[in-house]
This record gives sequence, structure tokens and C-alpha cells, in this order.
Amino acid sequence: MIENRIKAARGELEADLLVKNCRLVNVLSGRIHQADLAVYDGVFLGCGDYRAREVLEAGNRYLCPGFIEGHIHLESSLLSPVEFARIAARRGTAAVICDPHEICNCLGPKGLHYMLSATEDLPLAVYCLLPSCVPATPLETAGGRLDAVDIERLSRQYPKRILGLGEMMNVPGVLSLDPGVLAKLNLFQGSVIDGHCPGLSGKDLNAYILAGPGSEHEAVSAAEAREKLEKGMHLMIREGSSARNLLDLLPLVNDLNSCNVSLVTDDRHPHDLLDKGHLDHTLRLALAAGLDPVRAVQMVSINTARYFGLKGVGAVAPGYRADFILLNDLETVNIEAVYLKGEKVRDQDFIAPGHLLPGTGLNLGRVSGQTFCIDSPGQGAGARALEVIPGQILTGSRTVTPGYASGLALADPEQDLAKLAVLERHQGTGNAGLGFVVGLGLRTGAIASTVAHDSHNLILAGMNDADMAVATKAVKDMQGGFVVVDNAEILASLPLPIAGLMSPLGIEDVVRGLNDLNEAAASLGCRKDINPFMLLSFLALPVIPKLRLTDKGLVDVGRFAFVPLWIGPEDRT
Repeated sequence: MIENRIKAARGELEADLLVKNCRLVNVLSGRIHQADLAVYDGVFLGCGDYRAREVLEAGNRYLCPGFIEGHIHLESSLLSPVEFARIAARRGTAAVICDPHEICNCLGPKGLHYMLSATEDLPLAVYCLLPSCVPATPLETAGGRLDAVDIERLSRQYPKRILGLGEMMNVPGVLSLDPGVLAKLNLFQGSVIDGHCPGLSGKDLNAYILAGPGSEHEAVSAAEAREKLEKGMHLMIREGSSARNLLDLLPLVNDLNSCNVSLVTDDRHPHDLLDKGHLDHTLRLALAAGLDPVRAVQMVSINTARYFGLKGVGAVAPGYRADFILLNDLETVNIEAVYLKGEKVRDQDFIAPGHLLPGTGLNLGRVSGQTFCIDSPGQGAGARALEVIPGQILTGSRTVTPGYASGLALADPEQDLAKLAVLERHQGTGNAGLGFVVGLGLRTGAIASTVAHDSHNLILAGMNDADMAVATKAVKDMQGGFVVVDNAEILASLPLPIAGLMSPLGIEDVVRGLNDLNEAAASLGCRKDINPFMLLSFLALPVIPKLRLTDKGLVDVGRFAFVPLWIGPEDRT
């Protein structure tokens, strides 16, 4: 193979493709220049006047390398990994580095095998980082477990697809020298270890970085991002569907530090993926904010490739994989065509292998209206409640006075106060965490979801126990998914039979199902300026401040400890 490539590069063999008259966005030299580009055997031969079996007239269009996603959880798209790849490839994405800790928290190693097997031969390259936190924390019950022995075995099994260790969310475990955490970190010393340390600074940040994590995608302020960048972390500026930090962090980027910065999404929900795109959308926003075009393209290509040690991808140069995008306009990222490995992207190259569906792992015990009853200390008792913050995955903590009747605490639509419940769905433990949430807008009925980061137990918000029980049965019957219930009637639902996280349907059908769900949720009073299911999915995530609910109880994330639902005398002083 190398012999023929050398001959083709010298012009002794005919190239497969010649792209004539393009304006090359050269991320290596840092300039845009005219070029004719030849492709042979899936790689670039380089610039020059080559003979080729096929000639593509670029018509002075811009040509840039395929985009590389440096941090994403494919499960967040609600699509099968193959369907995600199909849509992302249309938008110019050539490779993704995903952290499959969502599906691994549900199914353990079986989830990783599925993600890698399903995407093995796609034109879009899919790499994985081994999830470092399965279970994510000891504060919840997961369906899978990956210890250091499992991680070492899996890294040996997939040496070309595993690039390192996934985001280390267990910051307290790192700083307290937890043996299990250190065993995982020690396996990847000198290799890629992704970071996840929101708000960490000073000496604790020094210690965390010294332990091995080399990137950060959780920074939300310029000051936080600057400290992490100055201390050697590769800054991943996140602009996703749930958390959007690009405009706040972009002013930090300059001529001298941009090589240490990538643009990532973290999550991309199907509405945004279909309507706005993937990294092309992020790039469009960065350009509109005034970022230099070549620098912006570097931040979605070569910078990311170099951080992960990916050789021969992320640029247009001899020997690099021939992933490229033709743009009618660079400033608006108006895509004319996408080529991966030198071939034009076609939908028929992205067919999901149906026989690989891994199942749901749904193991709910018996549930009734009694499951959701919350005993009250008495009329006027104060309780801790999660408070949703539109546009953020952060939550607030508010003291509320729930409704009261016959010794039980009740939801109260006048306070925008709904009941919140998290039911363990993996091991049949019967665990049920109960609490309250402010800010969803619910006035009646219930909504439920098996997408609940990171352990993905069943999470419900509702105004009465009976509808919450009906919603639970509906989710159980369809083996995972989303549902909206009112007066014991199922108003809308979307099954997610792939681990309770993803649908085998095409993106248009998934979006249509989500639209029906959101419309039904709005009929229950849910605020129209929020995505209720998106917000619901993060309310059980005990690694993002401030207050969360898991199947084991109410969690104060700052203290990384459980706290009582009811406010005691000691809390009032």
C-alpha cells in the first residue's frame, strides 16, 4: 500500500480524485490559498497537477478538513450511534471521540461493545474513551461497573479505537486518594485522560491536574478557563444543547494559546442536530463572534487531533486521511459537499446493524401510587427543593413549604412546585428517592424518563401520585423512554429500547416524537421556554452543583453528601 501511495504522490500512478480550483483552509500553515488537491487510496497525495480517474471542480469554493468532535456522549442524541454518525457526517464531521459512560452505566462492558461494534466500519470514525466513573458516584445505583481490571482489559481489546480514559468526574476521589480512582489513573499515565472539574481552582486544581487529567470542558467563566489553560489543561470550549459556554469563553482565545483550545459539544440533542447541525453550528457561532476563520477551523480539526494523539487526521496534507468539506461560504459554513476517506458521503453507507441491539436493562420492581407518598413533619414544614435554571445544567436549592394533607406532603401548582422521584431501574433494589422541584411549570399530570444522567434510573416529575404510577407503568411496558400522563391517560410517549437511552428510529421520527412529548408537556403547564425532558434528565446528576436527587436520596453536590429533605432547626440558624 505504501509503495503505491508513494508512486501516486510522484504522479507515476493515477490518482483516484483531483479537486481542482479550491481555496484551501490550511490549518497547518495558518493561511487560505488556492490549490488543486489529489486523493489516492483514501488519503491526500498533496497539492499539484495530478492525473485522476475523477475530477471534482471546486469552483473556487473553500475546502477545509473534516471536523473532529473532541468530547461528546452519543447517547445524548437519543439516536443509535449509526444514525448520529449519518447526520453528523452530512454536517462535515469526520471523527468523534465519545465517552460512552451513559450506556456503560446502564449495561457495563456490554454497552461499550455495542457502541464500538455498531460503528466499526462507518465512513465517520468513532473513537471511545473508557468511562472512568461507572458507577458515576457512590451516591446512586448504576446498572454497570467498570473497575481498573475491566478498563485495562477493554483497552487491550480495542487498541485502535480506545484513545484514553474518559472524563474523571470523581474529583473528591482523586483528591482523597481513593484507591479505585488511583488505579484507573495509573493505567493511563502518559496517555490521554479527560478532565471534568467544574469550579476547581488553586492547589486542589494543581493536584487534580498532576493526577493525570489533561483537558477541561466544564469551565463556564473566562477566569476559570484561564486558570485551567494556564496550568496546562487543553481547554474544550463547550457549545452543546444543554450547556452553552462559547460566547463567554471565546474572548480568552488569542494568537498564542489557540493551539491548546478545541470546540466541542458534549451533547447534541436531535432537534439541534437536525435544525442547526453539529460542529458546523459551533463553528458558525464562533465565526459570527469574530474568531479568525483559520483559527476557528483549527479548533475543530487539527487541535483536537493533536490533543488525542491522532496521526494523519485533522488537516489537508500528504498522507492525511482524505476527509474534507467544500464550503460555498466560509463565514456561514455553508456546506456544498462532504467527503470522508476520499468518498462523497452517502446515506446508504450508514446502515445500523439491527442484530446488535443490546437491550434495555430495565428492572423495575412493583410500583404503585404509594411509592410516591412523602411523609410530612406537619403543616408548614420547610423542605429543600431543586430549582431548575433555564439554559443551564446547574440547579439551585430553594426552601419551600409543600402542600399538606393527612400527614403527607403534596405538590403545589401555585408555587410551581412538583414532586420529583428517582426509581432505581437496573438491579431491582426498589430504591426510590423522593423530593421536590421548582421551575418546571407543571400544574397537573406527570412526566417520566429513563434518561437521567449519569446512572439513568427512572426519573419522574408529577403533581399527583396516581399519574406518577401510571407513567412508571408506561415506561416499564415500552422498556424505557419518555412519557407524558394526565388523569391516568398517556398523552404522548417515545420508546428508547437501546439501553433506555436511544431509539433505533431515524432522526426525523425521533424529533417528531419529541415534539409530541413537548406539546403534551406544555398542555400540563410546563414552561415553553424550557425543554422539560432535557432539564429532567440532569436533575439526578450528583456531580454538577447544587442540589440533586438520586435513587438513594437528596444530594448536596458541594458537600458530596446526602442531606435530609426536611429543614431541621439546625438548618434555620
